[in-house]
Amino acid sequence: MVFHSEYADIPVVDRPIHDVVLGRAAEFGELPALIDGVDGTTLSYAQLDSFHRRVAAGLAEAGVRKGDVLALHSPNTLAYPVVFYAATRAGATVTTIHPLATAEEFGRQLRDCGARWIVTVSPLLDTARAAAEAAGGGAIAEIFVCDRAEGHRSVLDLLGSTAPEPVVAFDPAEDVAALPYSSGTTGTPKGVMLTHRSMATNLSQLHALVESGPADTVLAVLPFFHIYGLAALMNAPLRNGSTVVVLPRFDLEQFLATIEKHRVTALYVAPPIVLALAKHPAVASHDLSSLQYIVSAAAPLDEDLAEACSRRLGVPPVMQAYGMTELSPGTHAVPRPVEGAPVPPPGTVGKLLPSTEMRIVSLDDPAKDLGAGEEGEIVIRGPQRMKGYLGNPEATAEMIDADGWVHTGDIGRVDADGWLYVVDRVKELIKYKGYQVAPADLEAVLLSHERIADAAVIGVTDGNGNEIPKAFVVPQPGAEITEEEVMAYVAGRVAPYKKVRRVAFLETVPRAASGKILRRELRDRERSSAPS
Repeated sequence: MVFHSEYADIPVVDRPIHDVVLGRAAEFGELPALIDGVDGTTLSYAQLDSFHRRVAAGLAEAGVRKGDVLALHSPNTLAYPVVFYAATRAGATVTTIHPLATAEEFGRQLRDCGARWIVTVSPLLDTARAAAEAAGGGAIAEIFVCDRAEGHRSVLDLLGSTAPEPVVAFDPAEDVAALPYSSGTTGTPKGVMLTHRSMATNLSQLHALVESGPADTVLAVLPFFHIYGLAALMNAPLRNGSTVVVLPRFDLEQFLATIEKHRVTALYVAPPIVLALAKHPAVASHDLSSLQYIVSAAAPLDEDLAEACSRRLGVPPVMQAYGMTELSPGTHAVPRPVEGAPVPPPGTVGKLLPSTEMRIVSLDDPAKDLGAGEEGEIVIRGPQRMKGYLGNPEATAEMIDADGWVHTGDIGRVDADGWLYVVDRVKELIKYKGYQVAPADLEAVLLSHERIADAAVIGVTDGNGNEIPKAFVVPQPGAEITEEEVMAYVAGRVAPYKKVRRVAFLETVPRAASGKILRRELRDRERSSAPS
């Protein structure tokens, strides 16, 4: 059966993302749009609108044209939204880069998407330069910085551009606004083509359940480069006149002090932060009474942990949301608390957003639809669907079937009232603190070691409830290698969040006749060896 949203359908939004987000900037005027949580620098809505238009003019004057790809390589700063909306206004597609990516990883993404421009920050400039070289001679036309660095133009200089604001004709249904990279259900990272329409429409869909407005102050500590941060911490609150307090990284003491100082009302976080709020003693030293609601997404949240956090902070139950990069990203959310409304059941990730359909299909027979209470793969259809994977029609066809259904790779069930519960994953992808880690990536690195004959990687749970990568390694005959050597080898070749954090040694990696790794056997082995 097809499950439909109980909320009224909404029209698709056929406008460029920068106009959708900043279309009411004049109305919000001098209200604070962005506050630097470190030094207190504030940009009003009027300034944000003006600044992004001037930077768009400067980028166009530098040669940025419609269809170009600009790589945005930065932690969260006040400049991040300015550059993002400036680039899209100039007609470019923005591919977001993890600030901790190695030069090799960064360069691979540049090559894959054909980027011509990089915007970075001075502390990351060496990595950006090395990535530009790795992308191939002449591929990158220019590297800009958001701050100052000798030999590079600054975004601050572009603010002074006297060039005319670019006038670009957009086809929101086809033109790609953002190109984040995702591993999808399996495999190596792929460019997810999110159109202006898909992103803008998803903002309207989310607003129907989780409304925000000028009275809200949102703390942006999750990264803007990740689709969750981009949508929930940048696009959505700025669309609605909220104030976004920006932090470059998560430090618990700074995080708590910022909530207290700026009277933050809303948190959009991942489960590890919920864990800290529930259990860390430092929480007791801060006044967090301004908090009105907390949303957790990007990874599964244990319902007991959610309850402990809610009880400790005296806020309504922690709300969850569900989606994936390929869906711009939202498909489900727990509605914002309203007096008199039913209390969501513990553990649910929410209800279908407007204009969104869902099926739960049998794991044994994907052509068979299941009903309420039955567990199967979650399959989604709606206007927030990606255009496809860049340059990869085969992977696109594996993810999106001929009828437009996106196969999420997650196992879930729906209760009689329409609440969705995500209970497991079909896919092999590891989610470390909300970041995607593809086992195939780590296995390729491990197999490049001269003393490793074979390897497999799965996700296991650590003592804090986080999913972490564990490697099962088969040494070369007669070779000796330690757990520490394996972890150090991988750590030197991948971004920090991708590191292997546990290692076990095997005589052989279990494989099917086709050669496919039998990860279920490794997971069974892990469960059987876990202390009871």
